[in-house]
Amino acid sequence: MRVEPSQSFIDFSERSFIKVALVGNPNSGKSTLFNAFTGLNQKTGNFPGVTVDKKTGIAKLSSSVTAVFVDLPGTYSLYPKSIDERVAFDVLCNTNNEDHPDVTIVVADASNLKRNLFIVSQIIDLKIPVILALNMMDMVEKEGDVIDTVRLSEKLGVKVVGISARNKEGIEALKQALIEPLRVPQYDFIDVKEIAPDLIDKVNAVVKVKSDFEAFQIINNFSEITYFDKETEEKIATILSASTIDHNKLQSEETMERYHVINRIVKECFTSKSAVQTKSFTHKLDSVLTHRIWGYVIFLIILFFIFQTIFFLAAYPMEWIENLFMLLSSFAANTLPQGELSNLFVNGILAGLSGVVVFVPQIALLFAFISILEDTGYMARVSFIMDKLMRKFGLNGRSVIPLVSGVACAVPAIMSARTISNWKERMITIMVTPLMSCSARLPVYTLLISLVVPHDRILGFFNYQGIILMSMYLIGFIAALSAAWVFKLILKAREKSYFIMELPIYRTPQWRTVGLTIYDKVKVFLWEAGKVIVAISVILWFLSTHAPGDRFARIEKKYTTSEIPEGEKESKIESEKLEASYAGILGKSIEPAIAPLGFDWKIGISLVTSFAAREVFVGTMATIYSAGNKDNTQTIRDKMRAEVNPKTGLPQFSIAVGFSLMLFYAFAMQCMSTLAVVYRETKNWKWPVLQFLFMGMLAYISSLIVYQMLK
Repeated sequence: MRVEPSQSFIDFSERSFIKVALVGNPNSGKSTLFNAFTGLNQKTGNFPGVTVDKKTGIAKLSSSVTAVFVDLPGTYSLYPKSIDERVAFDVLCNTNNEDHPDVTIVVADASNLKRNLFIVSQIIDLKIPVILALNMMDMVEKEGDVIDTVRLSEKLGVKVVGISARNKEGIEALKQALIEPLRVPQYDFIDVKEIAPDLIDKVNAVVKVKSDFEAFQIINNFSEITYFDKETEEKIATILSASTIDHNKLQSEETMERYHVINRIVKECFTSKSAVQTKSFTHKLDSVLTHRIWGYVIFLIILFFIFQTIFFLAAYPMEWIENLFMLLSSFAANTLPQGELSNLFVNGILAGLSGVVVFVPQIALLFAFISILEDTGYMARVSFIMDKLMRKFGLNGRSVIPLVSGVACAVPAIMSARTISNWKERMITIMVTPLMSCSARLPVYTLLISLVVPHDRILGFFNYQGIILMSMYLIGFIAALSAAWVFKLILKAREKSYFIMELPIYRTPQWRTVGLTIYDKVKVFLWEAGKVIVAISVILWFLSTHAPGDRFARIEKKYTTSEIPEGEKESKIESEKLEASYAGILGKSIEPAIAPLGFDWKIGISLVTSFAAREVFVGTMATIYSAGNKDNTQTIRDKMRAEVNPKTGLPQFSIAVGFSLMLFYAFAMQCMSTLAVVYRETKNWKWPVLQFLFMGMLAYISSLIVYQMLK
């Protein structure tokens, strides 16, 4: 049904700035368009009252008009099922929301027009000024399909602009469309009043709405609405409680009616080459990559290749970085005047920095591979094939994204669990995601593997170190699934879950995007981890080079008349001073608790400092061993490899100790940031406390068993 046409136009060219919301289905290219509009003029925060990511950016539309773009979380409809979708619903439907837009750009995947027009039709019926951006038009043309954008615009009653956000095509035309006079949608896409006439009339009498569909939304989503005053809320609650409405039936009727109209529009405006019955490249590739058996095999092969490559390619730049820091340390030690400040700079700051910078090549490679897999569309396939497996452990396919993201960092990974609508599955995902080996563990694994695993190769190519590194990541994944199964039995919920995912087409990765991702991640690693590591290194340097009372003086006096050769004497003095220092006292105090795991007091200090961040382990060991061994011609690995257990006379870092320590770091919750974000997401301290305890117990018991078996 068509209502009386409205002739109202809005001319945004007369304003100095406008608010523009970007809306669209997941994987429609919405964020790519946001980046194309705003470039570097953007910031990330949280939507008011919730911890969902809020990306806002600024772009000039003309010499006089500036647009503030808000990138809303992806959503399929205005029926919110998750926290992300509730945010999009509130921003669009609540006119009092600070992010409520002047105009909405709906970004639609042009290669899947029918599915994407659903959210467009709902926003049209809200009578919000809207522009439809048909993204990926280059892919449509490549397939030989044709979309009549002029006819589509006439049928929808809104402006339609064809774009390719990845190639930055059509961006200027879209900007121009924003500053040209824009008509408020004239017609109802469907007549929702036929579905619930009495209820809509009653709600219209209580609330001033711009359309019947807005009243229909209030009826269906009343429990999600928080912006009514108390009096209005009570009146609507009374109306709804007096009726015998079936929300599922109302939504079902609306959905069928919308798709009835959408099918007719698509038939008139879209000409497809698919009538030839030829399988696209995407379908052919999916028949292999999403196969119930080969899909898993190929995924494991890809992981195996990634970790082999990380060790193989990163070895050379890591060696260059180590040599560079050795030269800097030697130069500084020989050039700077002797004293506390020189000692601090060489054995505190430089030693701590070397423990951070040396692992940049591996961090960069890891994020490069993750970015490529995401950009090509393969990660969506991983979610799809893993869904069936995940359900056995109380999860679903959507849990794969947080788990895989956890390989980079647990903090954003846990935040991404907001897309999981089922409470139980979301909580399980949050609780087990930190068991995935994150990038902060990579420096720890790399250092320990290089100490205890030989650099030999199998068949001349596959190296043992790469195999062990992949094994550590698989151990984390297996532990996450095992913990999820336990939580599945403990947590109770009646809510049923479902998993619907629209697989994007395969694309060649945008190397500029991959490069920016590597740059951003490495910058965060160096800056965020570097600040913590350098700060702790300075504190550790002080604790390692100072002692209570005259302990250092007594040690020096002890060796005054000794006939030990000068080089050996200096080594013994430094070693005993380190043990007598404040750091040594701290390490000795916790040594009895960790000795059964094969750890000495030096490792104990690293375990304590690692609770700030796991990667601090490397900086801590570098500082401790620099304080105890001031030979600046040796790398941290050389110093640790030369360490001897005073009780056994054997190398301190044996295979047993190395694997025990790696397992401890694989399982222990040594990240304050992760605990903080778990509290933010769950709003209850019991969850991060439980997480800390169960992961700590798992780490201790696993390390104990492995060390006792291998020692």
